[in-house]
Amino acid sequence: MNDYYGNVGPRLTGFAFRLGIVLAVFTCSLFFMLFQGGKLAFMLFIIVFILTAYLLMGRWSGVKKTTGTRALLIEQEKHLVAGASVTIRIQVQIPGFWPVPYLFVKDRIYRKNGGEQLFEASLVPDWKRRGEVEYKTAPLRRGVYHFDAVQCSTEDIFGVFEHTGFIHLPSSFRVYPQTVKIKEWNQLNFMFRGTHYHSMTTRAVRETTQINGVREYNYGDRLSRIHWNATAKTGTLKSKEFERESLPKTTIVLDCCKDHYSSTDSFELAVSVAASLLEFAKRSQLSVSLLTNRYIDPAASSSGYNQMHDHLIDVGAEVSLSLQQIVNDHSRMIPAGTFVVVVSPSVGDRMAQTLAWIKQRQWIPCHLWINAELHSSDERWMKHLKSAAILSYSIHSLQELPSVLGGNGR
Repeated sequence: MNDYYGNVGPRLTGFAFRLGIVLAVFTCSLFFMLFQGGKLAFMLFIIVFILTAYLLMGRWSGVKKTTGTRALLIEQEKHLVAGASVTIRIQVQIPGFWPVPYLFVKDRIYRKNGGEQLFEASLVPDWKRRGEVEYKTAPLRRGVYHFDAVQCSTEDIFGVFEHTGFIHLPSSFRVYPQTVKIKEWNQLNFMFRGTHYHSMTTRAVRETTQINGVREYNYGDRLSRIHWNATAKTGTLKSKEFERESLPKTTIVLDCCKDHYSSTDSFELAVSVAASLLEFAKRSQLSVSLLTNRYIDPAASSSGYNQMHDHLIDVGAEVSLSLQQIVNDHSRMIPAGTFVVVVSPSVGDRMAQTLAWIKQRQWIPCHLWINAELHSSDERWMKHLKSAAILSYSIHSLQELPSVLGGNGR
């Protein structure tokens, strides 16, 4: 909005200069009629008088008091995602009676973390002095966008004076990161429901005192767990089933260290991978938490997932601390047995030490390597993690994420 008003001073100076010329011409025609007389002088004075009145009445053209509305014509049903465009419609109503042959409309969209888009269009008002204009934005990046005042301007038919008004229509919208639908994660299903399921639940989930039902007796159950009424009715030993505490089993760690990313596209890919994992966890009803530059508590409700998605809208690679320091600062919030998914492009000794440290904390590490630039060390790094019994995946693009996770990992 500052750019709109930044040229007000020069505009006023030009207006005063042009107004002086118009008044000087009118004064000359008046003196010519008074001292010269005759039909020619009178006709010239009438013409100059009409033109001067027309030019001066432009001050009350109504452009300065223009009102209007702005509407976003979003193609998607739910929300905008990165790379999408949005069509914006602006409707204006010009009060007054001074003829307005056309109207220039200028609108700007500002991005929260920097950047803007400027749009200019013209319209011809109808006989009710109304008009509308539509424009389509360029593909938008992930982030929060807001509008400012709409600038409306017009000129008289001679181009002498410009009349400008502003319609204050503050509004904003959000562009979410791109995501891809993950149908299944085979290795995750194997860990949660396969041979490691019992060991993980004993470490990550504790039972409450609330009875949830009856199950078959397992060898080693204490006598206090036997449900005697159900045992008497069925003739076989039955045990009480207790509800379990809902503790986070999965934590998505998005690496936000600025030194780890060589390009903006690489970080955007990492954010999109993290957002896709959140959507997969929501559909699978997994208890999940998110750790970037701050920790967001896991939530079973949809609002909790929305909070994590909203955080990914404007998160940036702005952290100077190491990944291990960030995880360590929030380690008290992550219980033992948690499946820690590290989304990062970092490889090498430091990342290997971080993953080994995660494993020492009785967490289950997994490295989603953001390998957008196709490093030649792909196979060596994956073999190194495999030898350390650490689950890992190499992600070159967002589109291949479902197929990569649908496999068995490396």
